[in-house]
Amino acid sequence: MDTLTQTQQIITFAWWIALGLSLLLYIILDGADLGAGIFSLFLRDKQERGAIMAAMAGTWDANETWLVVAGGVLFGTFPLVYGSAFHYLLVPLAFALWSIITRAVALEFRHHAERSKVFWDRAFGVSSLTAVFSAGVAIGAVLKGFPMTSGPVPTFSGGAFLFLSPFSIWTGIGAVVAAALAGGLFVRARFEPHCPIRKRAATWTNTTFWLALAAVLVTVIWSLFAFPWASSKWLGPHAWVWIVLGLITVYAVIRMRRASALGNDLNAILWLNLAITLMWGGMMATMYPWIVPGTWTLYSGASPSVSIFTFTLAMGGFFPVMIMYNWYQIWVFRARITKLAAYGH
Repeated sequence: MDTLTQTQQIITFAWWIALGLSLLLYIILDGADLGAGIFSLFLRDKQERGAIMAAMAGTWDANETWLVVAGGVLFGTFPLVYGSAFHYLLVPLAFALWSIITRAVALEFRHHAERSKVFWDRAFGVSSLTAVFSAGVAIGAVLKGFPMTSGPVPTFSGGAFLFLSPFSIWTGIGAVVAAALAGGLFVRARFEPHCPIRKRAATWTNTTFWLALAAVLVTVIWSLFAFPWASSKWLGPHAWVWIVLGLITVYAVIRMRRASALGNDLNAILWLNLAITLMWGGMMATMYPWIVPGTWTLYSGASPSVSIFTFTLAMGGFFPVMIMYNWYQIWVFRARITKLAAYGH
């Protein structure tokens, strides 16, 4: 931090917020269609599985661009974090990348397949599941931090499987449960009210809601005991701030549950997304000033050169364009469908 000027610190902080925003939008947008892919694994009707693909056909690739944006921000603003974290997370990120590629291939091949539609349906569902699990494992591993070498250019000094731990495996499971809930709400919102798949999604949502609630509680309690940087803030002199944040989050979850029970699908999604935003913002505030707890602060991992200014000028304008693009796509493809719209039908 001492090597950065005050202006560089302000810009670094702004890009840290932008990185968090990119990851949050990816989790909210792609998390829903990945969860719908997981839900499709439990459907027997081939047309209904194809209809889930059709429901996301207009937006899934735009949703995933936020992951690319997050990678670009990390590379441009925090190059040392990018290099060492990707080394540390090589295995789970490779699985996540292969899963995302397989999912895209399944979407395209299913559309043209004649005798292998069932195979591509399964490939789509399984790759949705493994993508979410791998990403969840990576997030849990980052919260643990990782060892670095000393020297002018610090690098990751551990082995290829150091990311594995009971906590990181748990966060992978928790991510799958959370995505399954978001996917159920997404399916309910995209299908006509009379469709049987919508009723199955309602049952699915009721089950995954309680599982997701349990997963969040276990993760919070586990983090409280496992990470001193978390307990020092949550139980510190400003504990009331975290209590208020927790109560607002609980209120959003209750409203989501009520909206889902009443069949107000859009409201249920919006309340869920508010709860996710509050939890994500709370996690970032808890971690601050760490970007990787115990390993990199956002200031020690930031680019110290003038390149951060060049990057700001080159990339800053993309964010409002991307947000408008996402909004326009969601608006254009907002209509409900039936299974007759099955992809490749």
